[in-house]
Amino acid sequence: MSARMKPAEGAMTLAEMKEFASFPAATQRYIRRSLDVGLDRQDAMLRWSRDVVEAASIRAQARHYRRLDDLRANVPDDSGLDAVEPFLSPLVVTSAFDLGQGRLLSFSAYRFLYERLIGARVRPWLPAAFCSAAALPHLHPELRRKLLQSISEAAATASGWSSRQPAFFPHWVEKVEIGTPLH
Repeated sequence: MSARMKPAEGAMTLAEMKEFASFPAATQRYIRRSLDVGLDRQDAMLRWSRDVVEAASIRAQARHYRRLDDLRANVPDDSGLDAVEPFLSPLVVTSAFDLGQGRLLSFSAYRFLYERLIGARVRPWLPAAFCSAAALPHLHPELRRKLLQSISEAAATASGWSSRQPAFFPHWVEKVEIGTPLH
């Protein structure tokens, strides 16, 4: 453990890693891809595109994610209704795109991604954005049902949220063949 990291921070990072590991492989892949697109970490098209359909999806995602800078800058500090519309409307639309991709199949996966895309200050707004996006008619009724059933009562009715920034940001990891010498 580094001299700068406190034991509690290490435990929280490990908890984040365990949560990520609990998601299905397709969800993990989509979260890593989304972080590359949304945080401009790597050339997402080069890294993630396996075919023309996925390439089109990445281009569409990049268009939707253009809103992220404004979302990060405009997270409301309180629940005043004047600040809600300019923030929540683009958040719901961006969320609807991601949920429509069929890879984020639960509130926890959605929350995991959006805490990293926007930051800890977005936490109070995620249940409303998720429920709004998950209820939109562009989703298949079975997917809508599954998504809406995935949010717990505790998550939907929380009276407070942590302001601690996420520490674990999953990246693409190259496969290493067993027996291959590491340099």
